[in-house]
Amino acid sequence: MKTIIKLLAITSLVYSSCVPDLDLERVDSKSVNTFYRTPEDANSAAIALYGQLRDLYRDEVINTPNNVASDDAIPFLTGNADRVALWNYNLTPENTFVGNIWATAYSGIQRSNVLLARVPSIEMDDQLKNQYLGEAHFLRAFHYFNLVRFFGDVPLVLEEVTSLNGIEVPRQPSDQVFETIIDDLNTAGQLLPTSYTGNDVGRATRGAAMGLLAKVLLTRAGNNSASPYWAQAAAKAKEVIDLGLYDLWEDYEQVYDMANRCGKESLFEILYITDLSGNNLATGYAPRGAPIVPGTGSGILRATKSLFAGYEANDERKAVTFLTSYIHPNTGAVVNLSIDNPDPALAVSFWKLADLTATLSGQAGKSFPYLRFSDILLIYAEALNESNGGPTDDAYAALNRVRMRAGLQPLDGLNLTRFREAVLKERRLEFCFEANRWFDLVRRDRLIEAVKAENSFSRDANIKDFNRYLPIPQREIDANAALIQNEGY
Repeated sequence: MKTIIKLLAITSLVYSSCVPDLDLERVDSKSVNTFYRTPEDANSAAIALYGQLRDLYRDEVINTPNNVASDDAIPFLTGNADRVALWNYNLTPENTFVGNIWATAYSGIQRSNVLLARVPSIEMDDQLKNQYLGEAHFLRAFHYFNLVRFFGDVPLVLEEVTSLNGIEVPRQPSDQVFETIIDDLNTAGQLLPTSYTGNDVGRATRGAAMGLLAKVLLTRAGNNSASPYWAQAAAKAKEVIDLGLYDLWEDYEQVYDMANRCGKESLFEILYITDLSGNNLATGYAPRGAPIVPGTGSGILRATKSLFAGYEANDERKAVTFLTSYIHPNTGAVVNLSIDNPDPALAVSFWKLADLTATLSGQAGKSFPYLRFSDILLIYAEALNESNGGPTDDAYAALNRVRMRAGLQPLDGLNLTRFREAVLKERRLEFCFEANRWFDLVRRDRLIEAVKAENSFSRDANIKDFNRYLPIPQREIDANAALIQNEGY
């Protein structure tokens, strides 16, 4: 794992300045043209692909819309104005979170395209070459999956950009983008190994590609009960289950134990190193001013009452997920936190990804869990329910494995609609603050309903039907005449 972080610095050698319209990186410098010569070059370039993921989740670029634009979190209301704008749906194309999602994704896509163009000509071991190509296909699909879910139709760039000529690329229909994602993940699944050893642990695997494909197919099914993608999603999730490589940890808390990084429940995660290459998930989410993390807490967001109250009394995930009190290290006094006190210094905080071993502010080392085995089980349960017109024994078994790990009683006797609701609720509680909720609400056409229902702190969100997509960043519209803005913006 350390290798991935340690060699991210190679990015500065392989990739140079940005092209404004798609934020694609120039590759016509001498350093690039002389770089792709050896197997070591290929490995370093493949490792550098992961740098974009670290940036996306370190400063919660992807996680912010899934938190505050859904019904799960409330931002510090006098804090970052663009975060508050996501919360109350006063969205503009100049929003920095929107711009960062787009720019980082296309920069990552360019990195994959460069590797796919240049590594095949390197004389090296075929198995390793296939691995590197598989990683590039996987991560290109990863970025396009974020883009198509956030923006809908997007430019489809599948070749290395080597000059500024001809880069005014129009948006392509989302169906075509999805087909490209599916093709990339199928290719990655054929090329990637099932596992790694030593410092390579944490790189994309065959199981990660298969699992992400199951999620893509589930997303493509949308809210259409007649979609053929339900059956395809169920079949792909079953393939992952049948690999026999993944399982649930016995206790929910073990999922986030740093000793279990890249363990049996992880299909893919974003890796960090404490005090060296960390994230802001402890300092940022701690109660504002709380002296329990380096530099004190920032309190950038807090959990909503509807999320907090959604857990049953005996749900073991609740105590792991939230910080509800702490002992002041200076006074020894117990500080009790509140779900509805407007003071951000006293707010119940998201806590399951907090690394309390960090000594530097914003340098926590817990991984961001992008895709877990419990996700595969719930994908399988949801897809079986929809494709069979109601829950099957296997659907119940998959859902109840997740519930019983949380200390809950198994469910039974549900019809199609009630089982659907049970799975969506389970997804909210199991994956809160793991960049899933907004995507789940959008794909199930529940976004407006959920946002309007969560009205804490006088939210009164100005949400409309067109908000199922974010605006195309204004910087991209200005630089690329071929781009057309999303409806409503």
